Amino acid sequence: MRKQKRLSGILAGIICLFPLSSIPANAQAYWPNGPEVQAESAVVMEASTGTILYEKNPHEELYPASITKIMTTLLAVENCSLDEEVTFSYESVHNIDRESTHISRDVGEVMTMEQCLYAVMLGSANECAYAVAEHAGKGFENFIAMMNDKAQKLGCQNTHFNNPHGLTEEEHYTSAYDMALISQAAMKNDTFRAITGTKRYTIPVTNKHPNEETPLVNHHKMLTNYQGDTAYLYDDCIGGKTGYTDLARRTLVTFAEREGMTLICVVMKENSNVDYLDTRLLLDYCFDNFTMWNISEHESQYKIAGSANPEIFSSAQSFVDLDRESQIVLPKTVPFENAEYEIIEQKNDEGIVALQYTYGGRVVGRASIAATNANVEPYEFHSLDLDDGAEKQRVEETKKESKKMQINPKQVLLAAAAIVGVILVGILVVYLFHHFYIIRHRIRSKRKERRKYKVIKEGKHSKWRTRW
Repeated sequence: MRKQKRLSGILAGIICLFPLSSIPANAQAYWPNGPEVQAESAVVMEASTGTILYEKNPHEELYPASITKIMTTLLAVENCSLDEEVTFSYESVHNIDRESTHISRDVGEVMTMEQCLYAVMLGSANECAYAVAEHAGKGFENFIAMMNDKAQKLGCQNTHFNNPHGLTEEEHYTSAYDMALISQAAMKNDTFRAITGTKRYTIPVTNKHPNEETPLVNHHKMLTNYQGDTAYLYDDCIGGKTGYTDLARRTLVTFAEREGMTLICVVMKENSNVDYLDTRLLLDYCFDNFTMWNISEHESQYKIAGSANPEIFSSAQSFVDLDRESQIVLPKTVPFENAEYEIIEQKNDEGIVALQYTYGGRVVGRASIAATNANVEPYEFHSLDLDDGAEKQRVEETKKESKKMQINPKQVLLAAAAIVGVILVGILVVYLFHHFYIIRHRIRSKRKERRKYKVIKEGKHSKWRTRW
């Protein structure tokens, strides 16, 4: 019942904030033409809004290779502390192809979860991914189930994981779009962002490597000069993950940020090094052709709930408010007003309803609407000089007098009951006074009748006694 009342109140506030009908649909919505890329499948998503700015075969099911490790790392940071100790089992060391990427860990070796995750994301170490899965899932098979459950919750429809590292298996596949959804969730985690954006990391000595440290360099060539290659460095790159197997070919996820826009670029089934060229082409296209708009700053329909004059109440707190950080993304030549909005329900911690914006049939962002928990402050009719002793005394006396004059409901009820009792007693006394002689006569008459009846009764008994 309380939730229903709260929902009704918020919806009423929303009606005050926005009209029921949005602007008319755009007859011809402009969307920039994207470049041609060699990737079999590609997607570029704006991270904060989830808007797809570019797509090519976005839902085609392909082998992901090591970009799988984005999901592995996300689940690990969500379910483990970085200082937890991970012990390498026999399976983690020997159940991977020794010709695949690894950092030569041994059975029984102990590393922290933090060290393992840097090895997974920077060094793409397959035995570390296996050990992380065993530890974070409290069993390898359980972790695989966790991966698939997480993918389903994120909305992935063309994904099935069969391992935590990405080595080719028939039942291990995903799509560029699903990989963008997984990456979007991962980029919301601060620990993941820190790890994926790290260029170099050194694993200290361990119980199995007591005499040497293990240096790591991020394999993503748009972030670092891995293997001395500087040809693909990209100033706006803030992280990502590489992948390669013979069947998957090259796969690449790249995170880039410029002027408040964060992009997730996924390319799959690429030829050697073309993945970086295609990624640069797609990132430049999106940064050059799209821009971000803050919703609360540009929504012309927004005003203080219930305010007839927003200018007067501009500093007041609204009982419902828009998320001040929410944005939409639009082509640079399109004004904010051309985006349409509708009120939708949403089930998350940010609010129970939201404004969802679309342009050209695409969802381009949303803003959560939630109760602000605003407090109504008492109105101050005058100010007092607290240093004035006489004024203080007057205030105290006023408070005492006001307390004396306060009405106690219980006392009022008792007083009313007493008054009613007195009135009833008075009525009874008056009645007795006016009818005293009548009442006394009736009482005497009844007494005479009783005596007469008694005499007659006794006389009958005496007659019977005489006969017997």
